[in-house]
Amino acid sequence: MLRKGSELVKGDREVLLDLDYGGEAQTTESYGSLQNGGFIPPRYLSAADEDMDGDDPIYIHCNTRSSQPVPQLGNYFRDGRTKIDFVLVWEVRSRRKRRGKGKSDVAGEERETVPTEESSRSERRKAQLEQWREKFVQNLESTGLVMEKEETANEKKTIHFLKLSAPWDVLVYYAEELCLRAPLQAQQNLDLNTSAQVLRRLCIPNAMTESVPNRPLDYYTCAFRKSKMNRFLGCDNHETYFTNTQRHRIVYEILARTIYGKKKRAEVGVDRLINEGAYTAAFPLHEGPFQLPKFEIRPDELNQRQVLYHYWARWCKWYKYQPLDHIREYFGEKIALYFAWLGFYTAWLLPAAVVGTLVFVSGVMSMGTNTPAKEICTSGTIYLMCPLCNTCKAWNMSDICTMAKLGYLFDHPGTVLFSVFMSFWAVTFLEYWKRKMATLAHHWDCMDFHEEEERPRPEFAAMAPMMEQNPVTGVKEPYFPEKTRLSRMFTGSMVIIMMLCVVMIFLVTVVMCRGIISVMMFHTGSPVLRTEAGTIANILSSIVNLGLILLMGRVYTALAEQLTKWEMHRTQTQYDNAFIFKVFIFQFVNFYSSPFYVAFFKGRFVGYPTNYGTLFGMRNEDCGPGGCLIELAEQLFIIMVGKQIINNVQEFIIPKVKAWQQKRTLAKVLGGKASHEPQRWEEDYQLVECEGLFEEYLEMVLQFGFITIFVAAFPLAPLFALLNNWVEIRLDAHKFVCEYRRPVAERAQNIGVWFNILEALSHLSVIANAFLIAFTSDFLPRLLYQYKFNNDLHGYINFTLAYAPLNYTEYPMCRYKAFRDNTGNYTLFYWELLAVRLGFIIAFEHVVFFVLRAIDWIVPDVPESLELKIKRERYLAKQALAENQEALLVSRGRGAVPATPGTSSPVNVAG
Repeated sequence: MLRKGSELVKGDREVLLDLDYGGEAQTTESYGSLQNGGFIPPRYLSAADEDMDGDDPIYIHCNTRSSQPVPQLGNYFRDGRTKIDFVLVWEVRSRRKRRGKGKSDVAGEERETVPTEESSRSERRKAQLEQWREKFVQNLESTGLVMEKEETANEKKTIHFLKLSAPWDVLVYYAEELCLRAPLQAQQNLDLNTSAQVLRRLCIPNAMTESVPNRPLDYYTCAFRKSKMNRFLGCDNHETYFTNTQRHRIVYEILARTIYGKKKRAEVGVDRLINEGAYTAAFPLHEGPFQLPKFEIRPDELNQRQVLYHYWARWCKWYKYQPLDHIREYFGEKIALYFAWLGFYTAWLLPAAVVGTLVFVSGVMSMGTNTPAKEICTSGTIYLMCPLCNTCKAWNMSDICTMAKLGYLFDHPGTVLFSVFMSFWAVTFLEYWKRKMATLAHHWDCMDFHEEEERPRPEFAAMAPMMEQNPVTGVKEPYFPEKTRLSRMFTGSMVIIMMLCVVMIFLVTVVMCRGIISVMMFHTGSPVLRTEAGTIANILSSIVNLGLILLMGRVYTALAEQLTKWEMHRTQTQYDNAFIFKVFIFQFVNFYSSPFYVAFFKGRFVGYPTNYGTLFGMRNEDCGPGGCLIELAEQLFIIMVGKQIINNVQEFIIPKVKAWQQKRTLAKVLGGKASHEPQRWEEDYQLVECEGLFEEYLEMVLQFGFITIFVAAFPLAPLFALLNNWVEIRLDAHKFVCEYRRPVAERAQNIGVWFNILEALSHLSVIANAFLIAFTSDFLPRLLYQYKFNNDLHGYINFTLAYAPLNYTEYPMCRYKAFRDNTGNYTLFYWELLAVRLGFIIAFEHVVFFVLRAIDWIVPDVPESLELKIKRERYLAKQALAENQEALLVSRGRGAVPATPGTSSPVNVAG
């Protein structure tokens, strides 16, 4: 069987770590390939290679699809016993027609691709890719992987599928090297949904809960040790001891380490082979179809994919709890943590949406009591307002009666209280997410997970100019000078600044467009268009702005990707963090620049009659009839909701289009065999490659900014976010279960750098809301007027309007909104109000941040009950790994009845 002890370590290290190794297959007691359930020793493979006359040696152990029935359902080799852990796919264009319509001779399987002209660059490239595949597969054989090959062909193209499986001894060896967790003692599956616990205590029926079959058991675990194998639960059952996701991780680790070329070029790993074009895909298989069978079947007989589809990915399950344990078992911790965070965030949006809706409804109900709006509506021709543009005419304030009433919906005392509430909500949400994250990390055995020393990225390895020794592993690997990288990062930052300047240029363009539309509306002569000119211009310019935002976002994301590659970051984590930082900085300015302009700059530099401020010859914008907050609410609604709708449509349509193209390509190869039922690997190859979680996180983080930074102007933002997220969860679930190839399970203990971004946004929201209330809202001017003059706000409108200077002869004695005297100078009330505004900002920030720090101190990051479980697990791990066997037996005598992983039978929990 497999080499043991030091011999195993030595052999694997030669193949996996020593880049000088030439790729020759080990022939002593190593696994060969599997043909119809039988092992072919490598010595016979070597002998057969000599008879192949130069053909690729891996092709001798395979036939085209066999018609023999599979004895066991599932992802198995033809023998029905050996599990398929991974599939490598590559396509070869045929040079001449094949004989037998898809069935190839053993001796001529790759002859069509032999280059006819050695001087041809493309033919030399094909030969190089063949050689890399040959060496790669030989080295995979020497590590102990079992292989079986299938192919699908027509006259023009052959698609090869190489199925890989890791035998028990390989799994055991790499499980210890990768520090996988081993089960010590079963424990009760706890209900991690806080709402379910609250409803249970109140004896209220919970419609959100649902019994999902085959829930994975929870265990006390410790690091896997081969020498302590007999002390782990289920170790006798080699078929089920390692879960499918663990098997996938182990095989992917082998694929990522195995070399295929030379040391100087660091030609190592399947990822780089895919980038080079040697393989078109490498993926683990889904657990069968996701559709439910037509015949009746018990729920516990469904495969994992069917369980996820039936109980999670369907639209009718929108109000049910997510089966996070099943998601983690099937997709791994990294994807499960994303859905856990998205579900947790959505649940916390519910109280915010309820409070925001109540605030909005209270504004609707109290519109009739708004004294300033009443004064505007009953003023008639009392307040003749100065023209809004150089060619416009004077107008009466009573013309904006409707907008004055609507403006109260977004600028009343309730919105101030709601902004304070949302500041507390944001930080409290993050504090409780840290607790939830710690609980899930322990529940999924990731609390002590630290990313091991990462290998260089394939692109980095291909482009690095030199080799140097890694100080951690001691292995020579590609190296890029740090000084050169820093200079490239500095250059990249200049490009980012230039792109941000482009965003500012577009913003100025939108502002000018809004001014031109307003002037055009005034000159139509229509009383309705003249009255609503500002509103129409704001809505149209917001739609144009949304289009520019989405266009610039696409352009910059592609640019940021190229810049990050050019910066030559060594590891994938460094690359991801740099890419996330670039894209988020740009998207932050891209999405929020226009709302920031309306909230904090619009109407601040207007000037007064005879001394108006101008930009490129046009008068600076003033706030509309209902104030700047209603314009801000309009922009937020169009940008936020419009973006959500467009993103959801894209997420629904684009994967289906890509899958259709992939199916069409494979259907052409199948040709007349299209009626034949495709195999699992063929069906999965038709699916779309999983694109990761970057776009999903970015969309939600930008949404979080909209509902926290500008919430004072748009109390309904949490409601729209909640409705979007209910759709988003099911869209993403359907993509991962039905439309994406199964990704390799990745471990993670948190959501990474995204949490730091969320914390920064939550603190920024406190500052932004303080300035929004102080300088944009009319809350403080009204409050000061009530304190100094009239508690019922009678005369407030007349008090806020100044008279045009005496030298303004076009419309003498017209009014404009400002606290100025007849000469254009600020009044004493303006300076008093400024002092109140600055004092409010200081008081608001200090009070909110003090309360937030108190919440951070009061709410521990790790729940007390979890700390107890951690201590219990460490105690059991110490006993299990101790040499004293009697201590373990005493512990097991007090503990639970052993159970095998993957079973769903009841277990007793140790007290």
